[in-house]
Amino acid sequence: MSGTYLGMPAFPEAAREAVANTTLRGNLRHATHTIRAKRAKAVSEMSDWAELREAGKRIKDHTLRHLDRYLMRLEESVTAAGGVVHWAADADEANEIVTQLVKMTGESEVVKVKSMATQEIGLNEALEAEGIHAYETDLAELIVQLGKDRPSHILVPAIHRNRGEIRDIFRSEMREWGRPAPEGLTDTPAELAEAARLHLREKFLRAKVGISGANFMVAETGTLVVVESEGNGRMCLTLPETLISVVGIEKIVPTWQDLEVFLQTLPRSSTAERMNPYTSTWTGTTDEDGPQNFHLVLLDNGRTDTLADEVGRQALRCIRCSACLNVCPVYERAGGHAYGSVYPGPIGAILSPQLRGTGSEIDASLPYASSLCGACYEVCPVAIDIPEVLVHLRERVVQGGEVTRAGNKVVLRPAKGHAAERAAMRAARWAFLHPGALRTGQRAASRTRRFHPRTLPGPGRAWSGTRELPPVPAEPFRDWWQRTRGGKDGDR
Repeated sequence: MSGTYLGMPAFPEAAREAVANTTLRGNLRHATHTIRAKRAKAVSEMSDWAELREAGKRIKDHTLRHLDRYLMRLEESVTAAGGVVHWAADADEANEIVTQLVKMTGESEVVKVKSMATQEIGLNEALEAEGIHAYETDLAELIVQLGKDRPSHILVPAIHRNRGEIRDIFRSEMREWGRPAPEGLTDTPAELAEAARLHLREKFLRAKVGISGANFMVAETGTLVVVESEGNGRMCLTLPETLISVVGIEKIVPTWQDLEVFLQTLPRSSTAERMNPYTSTWTGTTDEDGPQNFHLVLLDNGRTDTLADEVGRQALRCIRCSACLNVCPVYERAGGHAYGSVYPGPIGAILSPQLRGTGSEIDASLPYASSLCGACYEVCPVAIDIPEVLVHLRERVVQGGEVTRAGNKVVLRPAKGHAAERAAMRAARWAFLHPGALRTGQRAASRTRRFHPRTLPGPGRAWSGTRELPPVPAEPFRDWWQRTRGGKDGDR
């Protein structure tokens, strides 16, 4: 990835500031609880939801195991349909490719479909540096762009804003970017949506270049798929003369039959709809219909490195539905900005440290941005075991070890600040390997239980600051077993 948001602190510090913002917490609580309830209702309508979930998991796992073969098939299909495929190893290469493609058209403006891949690589900033203005057309992304803000949610990037804040942003900023907001604009949803529609319409009709991502790519036909709720995506995908799509290599599925599974699970998990209002598909170019030039930029940017991790690779199954964010108690209180990445919430806590590595302070802290309650796994439509990957990444942060970076095996050193944790784990391992010492320690702890503090001193204060130490039992289990059952240690 191109890096963390400039100046972002580690998650604990960023979250502490966010939690103190009562307006933010109110906005997040209302939005996530509403989406969560609607999703649960939509999913409950499907008697075969568990089977669809398992099918999605298996399709994604199969595709990732044979990713090289399906990517080559995709390239052949896109090329045969009149498109051009470009391969980008990292963010810089992808930005350079897109910038040069736009320059070749002679245009200085582009319209964009909501795309997390282009946010990941910082495409808007790269285009701006070359004098090219990129206009976001998704309503929430427009709010973020006009407000000089950052997205804080996968599905609803402006979830941290309420209607009054959005009205003020439209009133003060729309004029600078194009058509101004109507006089007397209120904070009613209909008026805000109409103001955005009028503001964007002139850009749709004027733009010669469109930039998109894709929710899925079908290898057998070279078809790209974008699902959305507003119609802005279809305007960007059909009106411009040139269309450039930047898509992560993991977004591929082998066949249209495989796509069918995700077109059932994605809308219900994301927007709580039976199907998306707009499902746009395109295959290459067609004479006098839609863009006459189509370029597909296939983005790696850490994905093949993630694929090399047998535990962590399941994060690449993600279809960006955001269901895990809406049930996460940590995200609900801290918001998306605290994660310092375009991928917030539970999925961001396991995806960002793999794509970017754990070298920075914030990436090393993200695997700890979870209570490990497991709610994220329960709602994931492709059964990503996020708690398992979080624990796996915590081990990597604390212990270091061998990982893949830029296609090469490297050995990471343990992150700073975890010496006490490593010492505690080594002590625990030694104790469990020496039953006699463990038994003696347990009995000593039981007999001194009256003197045990309810909170830990020194470095342990951070752990016990929000929780009490569990009380030590009056006697060890071995003693209880021998006393009540007459057993011996060797009986077990």
